[in-house]
Amino acid sequence: MSTTSNKPLILAVDDEASNLQLLRQILQDHYRLLFAKDGARALELANKERPDLVLLDVMMPGMSGYEVCAALKANPFTAPIPVVFVTALSDTADELEGFDAGAVDYITKPISPPVVRARVRTHLSLVRMEELKASRLAIVQRLGLAAEYKDNETGLHVIRMSHFARLLGLAAGMTEQEADDLLHAAPMHDVGKIGIPDRILQKAGPLDADEWKVMQSHATIGAEIIGEHGDGMLRLAHQIALTHHEKYDGSGYPNGLAGDAIPLTGRIVAIADVFDALTSVRPYKRAWTEEEAVAHMVQQKGKHFDPALIDLFVGQLPAIRAVRERWAEAA
Repeated sequence: MSTTSNKPLILAVDDEASNLQLLRQILQDHYRLLFAKDGARALELANKERPDLVLLDVMMPGMSGYEVCAALKANPFTAPIPVVFVTALSDTADELEGFDAGAVDYITKPISPPVVRARVRTHLSLVRMEELKASRLAIVQRLGLAAEYKDNETGLHVIRMSHFARLLGLAAGMTEQEADDLLHAAPMHDVGKIGIPDRILQKAGPLDADEWKVMQSHATIGAEIIGEHGDGMLRLAHQIALTHHEKYDGSGYPNGLAGDAIPLTGRIVAIADVFDALTSVRPYKRAWTEEEAVAHMVQQKGKHFDPALIDLFVGQLPAIRAVRERWAEAA
């Protein structure tokens, strides 16, 4: 079976046939190639074939390379495609115009074959990394959703509480990237419920002591499912699954951690999770009002919750309210 179709597809655009021929010679052994001699044809091919990368001349009759690039970026279908200008224009002003149009790189003519190969390889690797990141995030979100099928909670619960957690993370001093990782990791907080028997998880009445012990094990089960990771979103997901039921006074589970020994992510998600649970309808309870929930959580400062984080959470209530309204349950 041929592996040709697995090679990345590159669209080269230049009004000079000799330049296209040179690019063919440089790239044909490792990539599939498309060629266009004007902007209109380039946009047609990009929309039809969606190449992995575009090598684009600037000075062309009709549409300039800048205009072609801007059109590619204005189209949601082609916007993610990296565009590299290949041009004789080398002034800083020209480069700035290209980057403003949405290009990721500049190769100046006369082109060097090793430079072209290296730049193409680099930008295709970056595309691959983004695809892997998106796939990993989708898997994490699907696992979070799987846990919801075992419980009485809804997918909207994990959306709301994840956004609450992001807002609180930012208020606590996290960077935008750290807060985004928290947003994406938080839906995994209860993934361990997959391992809890339905007779316990869906029991209408109170759990007895033995059942409660089994229920508590979902924190360690979740951490085991996610696994241990050195950094990034999955490291946070592991932390959160394991520690979001710890309490500030040390009376939580599974390890009886107290105070700052509980990771910041676990302390944040404890607040986000409980607030949404209190203010949501469940088969066994009515939805508390915001005022009732906040009053209860303030009363639990230093007991269940980190006092400083509760104060920050109260300060975020207008934004919290907006999240609740955006992802409200159907009446």
